[in-house]
Amino acid sequence: MSKKRVGFYFLLFNLFFFLISSPFIIFYGPFQSLKGFTVNTILTSRHPQVVDFFLSQEKINEIAKRNKQNPIIVEPVIHTKENIIVDNKNHIRIENIEGKYFKGKVMLVKDPSQVKIAVTKEIGTAGQRLSEMVLDNQAIAGINGGGFYDPNAQGNGAFPDGITVQDGIVVHNNTDDVEVNIIGFDNQDRLILKNMNIIQVYANKIQNAVTFNPNLILDNEPLIQGDGGWGIAPRTGIGQKSDGTVIFVVIDGRQPSWSMGATLRDLMNVFIEYGAVNAANLDGGSSTEMIYNDQIINSLWNIYGERYIPTAFVVLPSN
Repeated sequence: MSKKRVGFYFLLFNLFFFLISSPFIIFYGPFQSLKGFTVNTILTSRHPQVVDFFLSQEKINEIAKRNKQNPIIVEPVIHTKENIIVDNKNHIRIENIEGKYFKGKVMLVKDPSQVKIAVTKEIGTAGQRLSEMVLDNQAIAGINGGGFYDPNAQGNGAFPDGITVQDGIVVHNNTDDVEVNIIGFDNQDRLILKNMNIIQVYANKIQNAVTFNPNLILDNEPLIQGDGGWGIAPRTGIGQKSDGTVIFVVIDGRQPSWSMGATLRDLMNVFIEYGAVNAANLDGGSSTEMIYNDQIINSLWNIYGERYIPTAFVVLPSN
């Protein structure tokens, strides 16, 4: 057998050994930070059941609790000067941001009345790509919105989770009258983050809203403890400044050569730097996406392209 072939088999063996041994090193090794990071990242992914193969539920709960209580580490966010988009006609400004392990985009929308909820036109049957929802609503920009549930394991984004409000009307609800976290705008174009049921939604004159969690900032008060306990992943969030300016944030992730992703604490830090008085986390992972002027302007993690989603926040052109 030639030396080259021996070397190849040796390399193949080591690669196979690494792949087999890595989960045991992560979950049973001495590296507590790595274990906590991995567990919380998987728990908030599309396949949280993977952790169950390695750890008991008691151990999973212990790790999640410990991560939430870790000391807060504030990493500075860099605002890059290249490729900044300024759209004076539509009162939009888009900036690049960069943290220690992530890269992303921030969109500032000066007039909050331009921000609306878009809902898949086949609600209950199929979701839509964000690009399609932006186009259907004749919008200039948009980001993905709230979470969704998948009763038939189709993965097509047909059912928004919680309460969804569009133009003052509840268009979907699966809460059984239980209060859920509303993320949306009232009739004064104020971003409201509050637990509500349908009666309270109408009483508070909520015009456009989705359901997701957690809230990041409430009335200028930062809410995330430790790293947030959700691991590191692509993130999407929405916030509002005291002058009404709406802040969209998308952070790319799961792309080692580009951006690993962000914790909830990282996402909250971005909103703090941009002066948000209220801010909330939206659906992330492979849903994370930002569109402007018919173009996807962030780096999607999903190798299949845009994910089918039920809701989005879109920005209508200025009148």
